[in-house]
Amino acid sequence: MVRKLVLSLIAVLGGGMLLAMAQSRQLSGTVVDQAGSPVVGATVMVEGSTVGTTTGAGGRFTLAVPADGTLQVSFIGYQTQSVPVNGRTSVEIRLSEDTKAIDEVLVVAYGTAKKESFTGSAAVIKSENLEKRVVSNVSKALDGQVAGVQTTSGSGQPGSEATVAIRGFGSISASSSPLYVVDGIAYSGSISAINPDDIESITVLKDASAGALYGARGANGVIVINTKRGREGNVEVNFKATLGVSSRAIPDYDLVNQREFVELNWQSLYNTAYFTSGYTDAAARAYASSRLSGTLGANYNPFKNYSWDNLVDPATGKVRADAKSAWDESWIDNVTEDAAFRQEYQASVSGGNNVHRGSMSLSYLDEDGVLKTTNFQRYTGRVSYDTTPKHWFKGGMNANFAHAKSNTNRYTGSSNSNVFYTAQLMAPIYPVYMKDENGNNLLDANGKKQFDYGETRPQDNNSNAIAGFYDDPTTNTTESLSARTYLTFGSDDERAGALQGLKGTVNFGVDYSISNNMQYFNREHGNQASNGGLIYKYNYRYMTYTFNQLITYDRTFADRHEVNALLGHEFYSYEQNYLEASRSGLVEGIYEVVGSTINSASSLTKDHRIESYFARLNYGFDHKYYIDASWRTDGSSRFAPDTRWGHFWSVGASWRISQEKFMRDLSWLDNLTLKASYGVQGNEGILDSSGYDNFYGWQGYYDINSTGTDYGFSVAQLENAGLTWEKNSNVNVGIEASLFGNRLNASIEYYNRKTMDMILERPMAFSSGFESYLDNIGEMRNSGWEITLNGMLIKRPDMRWDVTVMASTQSNKVLKLTPETPEIIDGSTIIREGLPIYTYYMSKFAGVDPATGAALYYAYKDVTDETTGETRREEYITSDTSEASSSRYTCGSRIPDLFGSIGSTFQWKGLDFSILTTYSIGGKVNEAIYSSTMNPFYYGQTFHKHLTRAWKQPGDITDVPRVEVGTSSISSDRFLVDASYFSIKNITIGYTIPEKAANYIGMKSVRVYCSMDNLALFTHLKGMNPTYTLTGSTGFVYTPSRSFVAGLDIKF
Repeated sequence: MVRKLVLSLIAVLGGGMLLAMAQSRQLSGTVVDQAGSPVVGATVMVEGSTVGTTTGAGGRFTLAVPADGTLQVSFIGYQTQSVPVNGRTSVEIRLSEDTKAIDEVLVVAYGTAKKESFTGSAAVIKSENLEKRVVSNVSKALDGQVAGVQTTSGSGQPGSEATVAIRGFGSISASSSPLYVVDGIAYSGSISAINPDDIESITVLKDASAGALYGARGANGVIVINTKRGREGNVEVNFKATLGVSSRAIPDYDLVNQREFVELNWQSLYNTAYFTSGYTDAAARAYASSRLSGTLGANYNPFKNYSWDNLVDPATGKVRADAKSAWDESWIDNVTEDAAFRQEYQASVSGGNNVHRGSMSLSYLDEDGVLKTTNFQRYTGRVSYDTTPKHWFKGGMNANFAHAKSNTNRYTGSSNSNVFYTAQLMAPIYPVYMKDENGNNLLDANGKKQFDYGETRPQDNNSNAIAGFYDDPTTNTTESLSARTYLTFGSDDERAGALQGLKGTVNFGVDYSISNNMQYFNREHGNQASNGGLIYKYNYRYMTYTFNQLITYDRTFADRHEVNALLGHEFYSYEQNYLEASRSGLVEGIYEVVGSTINSASSLTKDHRIESYFARLNYGFDHKYYIDASWRTDGSSRFAPDTRWGHFWSVGASWRISQEKFMRDLSWLDNLTLKASYGVQGNEGILDSSGYDNFYGWQGYYDINSTGTDYGFSVAQLENAGLTWEKNSNVNVGIEASLFGNRLNASIEYYNRKTMDMILERPMAFSSGFESYLDNIGEMRNSGWEITLNGMLIKRPDMRWDVTVMASTQSNKVLKLTPETPEIIDGSTIIREGLPIYTYYMSKFAGVDPATGAALYYAYKDVTDETTGETRREEYITSDTSEASSSRYTCGSRIPDLFGSIGSTFQWKGLDFSILTTYSIGGKVNEAIYSSTMNPFYYGQTFHKHLTRAWKQPGDITDVPRVEVGTSSISSDRFLVDASYFSIKNITIGYTIPEKAANYIGMKSVRVYCSMDNLALFTHLKGMNPTYTLTGSTGFVYTPSRSFVAGLDIKF
């Protein structure tokens, strides 16, 4: 059935394209400005019809036109020009600047808006900016593109998604993620299913005026993705190919080598004996030398010409100078690639006439991960069709299919099974593979190297995370289908008479996805060896559909009164099915569950519904004054019947000051607009404790328990029928200016966003038998400034240089929590009234005691004045970790003082060059990996080189306490590192061959290019990745990759 549908669509599209070619003659031309510079992206239309195209590289276009037709050419910032064809087959069209024109069109909720009349906050990312990035998931291409938008580097797993935050943190416990809208319909699928090359533009809606019509799901901003569609004009065929390699973008931490590692362990043993156990100096030195073998493992002396007890000179504490290393294996190098291969191929065809327009595209991506064995493969296909058989009717559809397969790294966190945890903390003396006494690899019967499972290794003994990494695969396969269709009745044509501008539209969209995951644990080694191995599988399926009906009215009266109105209704449905099972006692080499013993099996079904009614009214007067108002009411199944309906709205206004008579004589000023908006949006994204959607937040939740023969229920979540929406009140004020013939553009905005009725756990009395229940009790504020500057520094016929600078600030404050719990402590962070979210809450490091080498901390206690009876807090310095642990301080947060980007593009003849950099100033990162290597709790764990400057004897002045492995450490601000960074995100260099040369070989255009992504990251600490999360901690995770690709882009 699907095959027949696709073939039918291809036939219709192909027929329409051939019909368009048969009815017209070819006209080739170039559109340039008064200086002779090509105008790329100009619209060229046949007057009196809907036939048209846009200019490409060099301002060139090709169009099928009647011999006696007239072309209408327009472009933002230029006067529209009419050009008679007069039977010509080629033409050059020279446009004159219109410095008062700012008719850029923005994609907004349920329609479009001219930039000049738009009162909200939105930014557009064009396809050419997205295509420069070497990413498999478009969310990772958003970094540095829009002021006020932050993204994380996320996992380095190919195909993985980045976290995106628009104007700060939207909630404490509910979702802070933006809503994605694809081709006018809310999208619930994986963004990795969308080929970035299929995207025409992305519009980011940031305030209430822009996003209020999305109601329940628009509180955290909206990312509107418009995909490419067929255009009127000749059939165009495009082929792209890229080949390249990837490597780790984040360098290793400065860790010790074998000599330094042994010496630091000797120093630790000496310190324990001398300072803690009271040994004499000579006895402590002898003790340290004698204990190396038992401490580090008898079989793991890497120096082949000295035994453990004679390896270190007891007089100096140094490894003997003539000691020779038998092996030196890097665990991280054994699991990562220096040149992971990446290839991508894309082909598309598009075209049509004023009745039929269509496009098709196919793509294939195969990206190996920097972590060995990991991979991402994706096949996508997209088809679109639009038809306008009558001036009062048009319709269309588009569909996207994706098949993706991932081989992934299963484990995260501080687990011995996490290969990144093991590889980054494993000491340099321990080999990955078994060695003989001379350091040679021990081979098995097949001549292959054998993994060393570290039977006498003090850490991770009887395991080898790298072996498990190869032996225990994890795969995930996903197939997804997204489809959109619309029918529109009505016309903007004068033939519609009194009904001109009145339209009715019906939209329907469906997203469907099914994922299959398999995790295999071998029967010989690792976590499940005692169970004879284990296989775990789960199947996840979801389907959403959205159906809306819109009535719009858009008309201008007397060229002064612009009226735009919208009425709509929408229904959204989401259904999820989940099935999982695991079995143990596997047959060797069999990846199925046949004949094995069942361990567990479970399934669940979840559903979610939203029904909505909405309206919008825009009015503009004399192209100077604009006002708009939006309203939406949503009913969500996440809430009880009495509280499920939420009402959201916005109002906005703008004033084009530059259009006033008193400003028109300023020839250097092209546009000056002041705008402001206010509105209230909703957030229904309740999450459970694991961060997954909680669709039944107001209801009582029960666990089913079983003894094998008897069954019972236990309450997991208490009911609260009064639970309702989180709300965001959003103020936005901005000013936009264009100067010097639109060569300098500036935008400055201030936002103030208050989250109310935050959903938090309200504590209960212990006597109730429950800890808490969900309730609306919190408030939080985000505010900040956003500045965007665009400058065209050079504009010549054969040369152009553009620079863009963005800068944003973000301030956050928790305004209200529960009276019972005015603060929430989670590990080393605290959420407290009056402080920013995720403020660090830990002990405060006071340096190192020069006499003893002990770490010192600030502490405090309450002291009562015997005379007045008043209690005051007294601060002091102590080496007692228990006192320091009970005296915790607020120590700043991850939120930066300033963040943004600097980008530049340069074109000269056929050459083009672009660079994008991002930066962040201020904030702090809790450096967990650095802390682990500076305070190793286990012998056998590696050290950071900073430990080599540790205190050694009385009188030493240093910031590193004496080394004593195995002593407990406390969470302190000692390992809070400045989160500031500067990143070179992308550099792209390309060359487009001359048009004549391309035509000579039968092509319309040919471009070759090289792109480098994630080229460099400069931080305060080598190895640190401050872009990993927005909340402030680092971890043992799949690090991002640096990519180098060469590409070819051909148009026929």
